[in-house]
Amino acid sequence: MLTQLAVIEGQYLRDILDQARALEDTLKSLEDGKWLYDLAARLRRGKYRTVVLTGMGSSFHALHPIHLKLIEHGLTATMVETSELIHYHSRLFIPETVIIAVSQSGQSAEVIRLLEMNRGKSAIVAVTNSPESPLARQANAMVLTRAGKEFSVSCKTYVTALMALKWLEDVLCERDLDRTRAELGQVAPAVESYLADWRERVQTLAALLTEVRHLFLVGRGRSLAAVGTGALIVKESDRIHAEGMSSAAFRHGPFEMLSPETFVLVFAGDSLTRHLNRRLLEDIRAQQGRACWVAGDSEVAACSLPQAPRTFLPIVEILPVQMITLALAAQAGREAGRFALASKITTTE
Repeated sequence: MLTQLAVIEGQYLRDILDQARALEDTLKSLEDGKWLYDLAARLRRGKYRTVVLTGMGSSFHALHPIHLKLIEHGLTATMVETSELIHYHSRLFIPETVIIAVSQSGQSAEVIRLLEMNRGKSAIVAVTNSPESPLARQANAMVLTRAGKEFSVSCKTYVTALMALKWLEDVLCERDLDRTRAELGQVAPAVESYLADWRERVQTLAALLTEVRHLFLVGRGRSLAAVGTGALIVKESDRIHAEGMSSAAFRHGPFEMLSPETFVLVFAGDSLTRHLNRRLLEDIRAQQGRACWVAGDSEVAACSLPQAPRTFLPIVEILPVQMITLALAAQAGREAGRFALASKITTTE
């Protein structure tokens, strides 16, 4: 029996379907600016000891790709949740540190505390969707996303943050920005193409996820962005148990949870560790576990990623998870992404 979809056709779905527009508008607004060029030069000369990457929720998870690239570029970079940074890593607030802070609202409780504690000690680069926010006003430089207003669960603010961070990454690593812009120009059409068939994808996943009570999302490298954010948005949208972790971490214990009520979403990710992720998928299935491969060559169309440059893999990887949030809500007969207890902006630590 086909799942009824009318119940999920609310504002969260409209935000998901608005992602291609949000990405196009964000790309048009991306600028490098003299301060960011100077920052890149100072990083190259070793004027900064540490690059601190910080955020909360999906804003934190979105930092995984830039974290890996900065390290690959030879920089010392560390990812710290803002809530931990302000209480347990305060010694990092020094002139030798540059902070890249990601916050959709630019005014969460943790961001306000960060600004109060820093007081100009460290340079701050803001990545935000709110140009008039305290974070935007007090940062040394800002990379602005153009997601527009978002109803609840992070979707278009998340993918535009990934785009902005990719741009910032290439500025700081002094790469060819014309090439970056050309590659990023292919993102919105790929997203739009995938979402055009959202009804079929949701129906497929609703059937695939029948009687699932535990959802695991696993991957490696840049895929940890989708893994972390994916688990978060499933919990927010559908109020079911979902965990995101590395593929290796899943073997270290959670593998024992395999059962007819457990489903594992395995992200193929980059070529470096794709074979390890594939082996995990095969081992899960060898134990009669339920799992799906998220990649361009997935056997499930809803989890098959659109063909696109590897540059923006993290952006398209989140799309099947968004469809899962809709599928689970349709199964339950309620609208996805409507908060009952939480709020869009967290103002309490």
